[in-house]
Amino acid sequence: MKVLLLKEPRESETEADPYIQELASCGHTASLIPVLSFRLVSLEELSERLLQPERFGGLIFTSPRAVEAVQTCLHSLTHKWDAVKDKWNEKSVYVVGKATASLDIPLETLTVYQTSEHPDLQNNVTDYFTRQGVPASVAFFSPSGVKFCLDLVKRLSGSQLEKIKFASIGPTTADALRSHGLPVSCCAEKPTAKHLAAAITHALHA
Repeated sequence: MKVLLLKEPRESETEADPYIQELASCGHTASLIPVLSFRLVSLEELSERLLQPERFGGLIFTSPRAVEAVQTCLHSLTHKWDAVKDKWNEKSVYVVGKATASLDIPLETLTVYQTSEHPDLQNNVTDYFTRQGVPASVAFFSPSGVKFCLDLVKRLSGSQLEKIKFASIGPTTADALRSHGLPVSCCAEKPTAKHLAAAITHALHA
C-alpha cells in the first residue's frame, strides 16, 4: 500500500531513509516529501561564545542543526579556534533530548536555526497526489508538518479523506492532528522507523 511520509530526509545522501526501508519490508511503497526548511541564525553571537570557553562549563547540542551551526562557525574562525580548542576539549559536551529541560543546572541558551515551510512543499505534495493518487496512509512527524500540510492534504484528498489512515510519530504530533479534527489511526509506540512501520501496518490491516 502507498504511504506518504511528511518528514525531513536523512542527513546522509548515501543512505536510504530508514522509514522507507522499514515500510518496504512490511510490503508498503513509501514516498518522502520534506516539510521544513532550515535557516541558520545568530552565527556571529555563537562564534563569540565559542571563543569564550572560560564562561561555560560545557556545551549541549539539542539537534543535528545545532551541530551544523557550530561547524559553520568553526570554518570561519580558523586560527582563532586553534587558540581555544584545547580548553573546549577539557569540557563536557552533551547530545540530549527532552531531559534537558529537567536538569537542575543553569543553562544559557542560544537559538541557532529557524524553521519554515519548505519552499517546494505545496508543489511536491500536489505532484504526489496527481501522479500517485490518494495514499492509504499519511504519516506526520511534527506539529509543524501538520500546520503546513494538512489543509493541502484535505483539499487534494477530497471525498477520499476519510479512507486515509493518519499516522503520527509521537503523542505531540497526534495531538496536533486531533486539534484539527482528524482521527489518528495510529501512533508509533516509540519514535523509530520500526515502530512507526509496525503501527501503520497494523492500522492498514485492521
